[in-house]
Formats: sequence, C-alpha cells, structure tokens
Amino acid sequence: MGKKLYVGNLGYSVTSADLEALFTPHGTVQSAQVIEDRDAGRSKGFGFVEMSSDEEAASAIAALNGQINGERALTVNEAKPRTPRSSVGSYGRR
Repeated sequence: MGKKLYVGNLGYSVTSADLEALFTPHGTVQSAQVIEDRDAGRSKGFGFVEMSSDEEAASAIAALNGQINGERALTVNEAKPRTPRSSVGSYGRR
C-alpha cells in the first residue's frame, strides 16, 4: 500500500504532470493531482501525490519539504484523511 502525500504552496501554473515529474526521482509515483478551483479552472496551490511505498514517500518528504520550487518553499507531508463536512450551518447552532 502506497502513501499519499500532501503538497502545498505550489505555484498556480504547476500542472499534475509537473508534480509527477518533481516526485519521480524519489520513487514510483502512482498518482499526482493538482487540485483545481472548479469555477476559476486554475490551481488552488496544492495537490496530492501517491508513492508506491512508505520508504519512497519518506524519501520524497525528506528531499522536497521546504525546497524552493518556482520561488515558493514547498510543504510536503503525509496526507491526512478527509474529515467529513458538517451539513449543519452556523444558523442551527446555539
């Protein structure tokens, strides 16, 4: 089972292919996805990369976290599971 990594502080011009190329030297990239704003159609400045092993994920974190990419210091760490969003708005709370 591979490790999913969060990659933050990406430049808005970075594509999923760029993200995959950035991580490939550190192991086998199973998937790389830059998250895009549905309305604007551009990057939100973060993405996710899934490496094929825990060791490769650790190597990528060690090598890339804090590295400058396009004048931005990348944030690379293990992705945390999504927390479910509450369907109750602030109007329903007391």
